[in-house]
Amino acid sequence: MPPLVKICGLKTLEEVDAAIKHGATHIGLNHYEPSPRYVDLKTAATLRKRAGPHVKVALLLVNASQQLTGQALAAVRPDIIQFHGNETPEWLAAVKRLVPAEIWKAVGLKDAGTLERVQKYHGIAHRILFDAPAAAMPGGTGTRFDWSLLANHRHSMDWGIAGGLTPANVAEAIAATGAPLVDVSSGVESAPGVKDVDKIAAFLKAAGR
Repeated sequence: MPPLVKICGLKTLEEVDAAIKHGATHIGLNHYEPSPRYVDLKTAATLRKRAGPHVKVALLLVNASQQLTGQALAAVRPDIIQFHGNETPEWLAAVKRLVPAEIWKAVGLKDAGTLERVQKYHGIAHRILFDAPAAAMPGGTGTRFDWSLLANHRHSMDWGIAGGLTPANVAEAIAATGAPLVDVSSGVESAPGVKDVDKIAAFLKAAGR
């Protein structure tokens, strides 16, 4: 069975349509202002409505305040909240109690110790998204982590991988890690924040969708 595929950082109706047409199971909307993939809440709500029931919609937040988190969830009503900053298990648990959305936590996978440290999210996060360690930006940098860290690892939570995935390497990444979900953003762009419809199609085909 092919993995789930999330196309993240979508900004236009055309990009949403392309992701759905070519078989994405999830899309991501980025509400982190410094990112070239940032969309305001009005735009995010429009894109979320366009997606309808065809895919699950994740709203990406980075160290958002309690007020902003509440505003974003009320405006967009995503299926998933993807926390991509330094959010604590306690904060995720508090949000989980108040909203029906799935809780995903992105974690920079540096070494084997990271795999132990993510256990603090057990029972709180619905999915752990392993990404390249954060640099100037928390994700979307096109940098990959060492996939061998996940080889034969026994996971206690649902999980997925992101970071440096492209149409050219996603099949290799799936084979190396056994990932049940792959997440791409910069790997299907023609420029930062500008999705390429042909690359979206190629990525989804390479991932087996």
